[in-house]
Amino acid sequence: MTALLEMRSITKTFPGVKALDEVNLTVRQGEIHALVGENGAGKSTLMKVLSGVYPAGTYDGEIHYDGALAEFRDIADSEARGIIIIHQELALVPLLSIAENLFLGNENATRGVIDWPGTFQRTTELLRKVGLREAPTTLVDKLGVGKQQLVEIAKALSKEVRLLILDEPTAALSESDSQALLDLMLELKAQGVTSIIISHKLNEVRRVADTVTVIRDGTTVSTLDAKTQTITEDAIVRDMVGRDMAHRYPSRERRAGEVLLEVEDWNVWHPEHAERQVIKSADFHVRAGEVVGIAGLMGSGRTELAMSIFGRSYGRNISGTVKMHGKPVDVSKVHRAIDAGLAYVTEDRKSLGLVLEETILRNVTLANLDGVSRGGILDDNRETEVSEEYRRAMNIRTPSVFQKVMNLSGGNQQKVVLSKWLFAGPEVLILDEPTRGIDVGAKFEIYGIINDLSAQGKGVLMISSEMPELLGMCDRVYVMNEGALVGELTANEASQERIMSLIVTE
Repeated sequence: MTALLEMRSITKTFPGVKALDEVNLTVRQGEIHALVGENGAGKSTLMKVLSGVYPAGTYDGEIHYDGALAEFRDIADSEARGIIIIHQELALVPLLSIAENLFLGNENATRGVIDWPGTFQRTTELLRKVGLREAPTTLVDKLGVGKQQLVEIAKALSKEVRLLILDEPTAALSESDSQALLDLMLELKAQGVTSIIISHKLNEVRRVADTVTVIRDGTTVSTLDAKTQTITEDAIVRDMVGRDMAHRYPSRERRAGEVLLEVEDWNVWHPEHAERQVIKSADFHVRAGEVVGIAGLMGSGRTELAMSIFGRSYGRNISGTVKMHGKPVDVSKVHRAIDAGLAYVTEDRKSLGLVLEETILRNVTLANLDGVSRGGILDDNRETEVSEEYRRAMNIRTPSVFQKVMNLSGGNQQKVVLSKWLFAGPEVLILDEPTRGIDVGAKFEIYGIINDLSAQGKGVLMISSEMPELLGMCDRVYVMNEGALVGELTANEASQERIMSLIVTE
């Protein structure tokens, strides 16, 4: 099989940092090639070099595409050659229709007049190719994330894609949507489309990838070929982190104490559709030193449950009782929930968990400004001391706490969010998808932090779409389906089969 793409000795330097150092990547025609590595390893930088975001002349090395030297000046230049990149943060315009999004900047027009019948017909054809049956006039904001991802792929197909680059395509998708997307990748491969997939989900990588290239610290570590060898997750992890990780989940002594948090008969209605009940008579508890999981499919109500408890950040007509140490507490506002001893680490750290334009220092102290103030005036020295303490304790990889959070990797951003809430001094932490979008090495560090919190007597409520994560970390697992808690399993009882059985039979 001939090579469609060869990136030779690519070196990219930013002021004071060498992001890529002599990286090599060869992608064969018609294959699915996985690019894996820890956050900050250089994967996205390499793809930005390839797609022209970093144009020729701003990096060292050569790109050979379709048998010829390629020097892309910008994204339009690479797209003209059939190289299309779909970023993790989708680039669709929510209030435009599917058809308008598909041909935005590439309109089917004559003398400035758009051919709408032709555009709608072509949109319908493209949507059928990716398995969508929506009308071309459907607004994008009416679609779920999974369908929006398929619209992005349809947009790529409209540009006659030859090399499709997918950056964490399933990070925000449910299991069923993820499987549908992976199936589509295999279908596109059968049609001759070559793909590069960047993913932290190694089970998905093993399922679809013909070849896996591992990058660590800006250099190429290995290239594994499924045709000549069996690619295992352990082998990929070893190359990614530079060490064996025989135990993905750090062990800890399970020792549950008194009941910290109790939620009784909790009911929540949808904030916009008054007739729709989202949470139905939920009852659960979390003990000191315990990690409790909530399992369920996307849309089962896990995040809505967590947000409604934490200051009623979601829902309306909320009823029920929240107790701490057996006594009812007021959680009707976020600041009251914090005062009661609760903290909520959101699944959407970039939009809801962090102020990206601010420094690590400002983000760490944000939920407890009283802790760094005197007489209502911020104490800059104290704020710096606190943020430095958490930088060291959480192993946040940064040269300075004055660095903007937007410049950190996903794993380090998550550590900043955790630091923010730990400084608020909670007794119970609600962690919503705490390892979403971060690599296996950073995941292991987050798991270690969770274990440390339980060892300190904190209670942890952990929501995760990754069942192995729940099984590996939790003392008990509640199972949620259609807004109701339909089962409770101890660590010894829990398995993926038992969890799915509860979901589909209730």
